[in-house]
Amino acid sequence: MAEYALLIMLVILVATTLAGLPMGISMIVSSIIYLLISGRDIGLGAEMVLNGVFGNFAALAVPLFIFAANIMDAGKISDRLLTFCLAVVGRMPGGMAQVNILTSLIFSGMSGSAVSDAAGVGKVVTDMMLKDNRYPPGYAGALTAATAVVGPIFPPSIPMVYYALVSSASIGALFLGGVVPALLIVLLQGIAAYITAKRRGFPVEDAIPFRMFPLIILRALPALFMPIVLLGGIYTGIFTPTEAAAVSAFYALLLAVFAYRSLSLKEFAAVVLSTVKTTAVVTVVLCGAFIFNYVIAIERIPQMVYEVFSYYEMEPWVFLLVLNILYLILGCILDVSTIQLVITPLFIPTAMALGIDLVHLGVVLVFNMMIGLITPPYGVLLFIIKALNGIPLRDMIREIWSHIALLVGLLFLITYVPELVLWLPRLAGAMQ
Repeated sequence: MAEYALLIMLVILVATTLAGLPMGISMIVSSIIYLLISGRDIGLGAEMVLNGVFGNFAALAVPLFIFAANIMDAGKISDRLLTFCLAVVGRMPGGMAQVNILTSLIFSGMSGSAVSDAAGVGKVVTDMMLKDNRYPPGYAGALTAATAVVGPIFPPSIPMVYYALVSSASIGALFLGGVVPALLIVLLQGIAAYITAKRRGFPVEDAIPFRMFPLIILRALPALFMPIVLLGGIYTGIFTPTEAAAVSAFYALLLAVFAYRSLSLKEFAAVVLSTVKTTAVVTVVLCGAFIFNYVIAIERIPQMVYEVFSYYEMEPWVFLLVLNILYLILGCILDVSTIQLVITPLFIPTAMALGIDLVHLGVVLVFNMMIGLITPPYGVLLFIIKALNGIPLRDMIREIWSHIALLVGLLFLITYVPELVLWLPRLAGAMQ
């Protein structure tokens, strides 16, 4: 029966997942059954969890970034950022759409999560776009979903931390590698919003008097400094990326409690509870992934994948094309953490053998999976916006395709022009 252990494990994994069991628990259950059937020490499962999750300093960054994002949401810090963005780009054609785009970029430098972006500042700016029927609901919701994808691409990024855990790529280099692609997203989305506003006659917001700018900038400055503090600290060597996560959480707490005085003790307790719940879910997935990946390594699945690609003498550009198509499909079905922790390790040996830089690959894969978050019929961000803002899903789906086309085009650009990803990490000395 031992020779069928892998097959039995996969059947149990699929069956328990389809039955509604969370993916992390399904991976733990199926992997332990594999260890039992194959005659291996079941204690290996616990060892993988202890070494992979609780013995990995980088894994600590995930709950800390989640905590920082929750504080940002609860502390009303987004209100200052919205006012700042309105002053900067509100007078442009389609001003509120431009505010949506710029706010997502700034907030992404604090949260590292597309879901936090859409559910936090995204909800507020969508409501502003819908006020007095200034924008069609479908367009407003689709734009908010599309701008939220920049969150995990611009540093800090929780999905990049996941990727670093399974690939051993530098977190610092991955963070920097996402900067140029994120800025390109914002630039192209801004141009697209400008053209759409002109074509469809979207309104220009009332210009904020220039005399108000100093006060607006002063109120937003502490929040705007957060990404600078994080990246500056990492690349000057003051602290590691994981320590940067702790700094971001502490900095967000200082802003909410002392600078803006917008976080009560009751709200802080709710933030802690929310963070603990989210971290528990993430930790279960991490535990399951490390046990599952151990089984995959025993069965030499990554080596088999490499042998398949080697048999067909696949060129690096073809491998990247196949990977992009696969991940575009998977991103519509599975959550990001599952893809990064379970699927990605299968392809790391092949990528290394083909000479593909792992930092470049990591940014490409994260970018790719963010597109899955807005792709119908299972676009998670679309469902979040529907739940929070009450916008019909069909209206958003009608508007989302142009955003998907823009992002897919940019995905293939960064895939086949690696310097767009690698230039900044090399310039900063984060990689050779």
